[in-house]
Amino acid sequence: MTTEGMKLDARQRAMLDEMGIKLPWWRQSEPEPVTEPPAARPEAAEAVAPEPPAATRPIAAPAVAAPAPPVHRATAATLQGAAVLAEAPRRLCGDPAASQAGWLIVADMPPELDGRHGEPFEGEAGRLLHAMLNALQLHGGAAPVHLMRTHRGVASGQPDSPRPIDEALADGIAPLAPRVILAMGPLAAQSLMQSADPLGRLRGRVVQLQRPGLPPLPLVASYHPAYLLRNPADKGRAWADLCLAATQV
Repeated sequence: MTTEGMKLDARQRAMLDEMGIKLPWWRQSEPEPVTEPPAARPEAAEAVAPEPPAATRPIAAPAVAAPAPPVHRATAATLQGAAVLAEAPRRLCGDPAASQAGWLIVADMPPELDGRHGEPFEGEAGRLLHAMLNALQLHGGAAPVHLMRTHRGVASGQPDSPRPIDEALADGIAPLAPRVILAMGPLAAQSLMQSADPLGRLRGRVVQLQRPGLPPLPLVASYHPAYLLRNPADKGRAWADLCLAATQV
C-alpha cells in the first residue's frame, strides 16, 4: 500500500480533514527560500605603512595548527544520565485473535509534574492517534497493533517493571513477530536508531532495526501525537510516515 495508491472512502477522508490533514498534502507548494540581503561593499582598506626592506624584515616561524579534538558521536543512551527504559508491549487495537505479523509502536511516555509517567496517548493525543490508525484501517483489521512505552529512568529490577529498552525489545519482539516498528517521539526514535540526530532528520525513511539475536525489522520514525497537537503543520508529514510504515506490512 503506497501513499498515492491508498484508497480512502469518504469517511476516512473526512476523518483526516478533521485532523487538519489536507490530501494530497505532498503537492502543496514548499515555502519559498528566504534570501539574504547582499552583503555591504567593504570600504576601502586603510593605507598600509611601507614594509621594511626584505633584508631587515624578520622571518617568523611557521604557525603549527593544533590538532583538532576527536569528534565522538553520542548515542541516545548517553545524551542524558538516565537510561532509556521500556515497558512490555501491550495490545492497542486490531484483531484480538491475532498476535503476530502486525505493528509495534514504540512511543515516548512523557512524565507528569509529580514525577509519575502517564499514558502516552490520553486525551486529545490519544484521539488523534486512534483517528490516524482508523484512517489506515487498522482498527478492527487483521493486523494487530501493540504499544511499547519508553521513558528515561533507573530500572528497579522488579517483575513487570520497565527495563532497559534493548532487553525489553529482545523479550517483546520474539512472540509478536511484528512486520514493522513505528517509533513515535525523539526518545524512541533516537534509541532504536542509535542516533543523536534530531527527529526531523530521522523520520521519512525506512531503516532496518539491527539488534543482536533479533532479525532485521523495518523501522519508521515519526512525531508523537502530543507534538502534533502543538505543531499541526507537521500532521501531513506524520501521515506520510504512517503510510510509509504501512507499505512494510
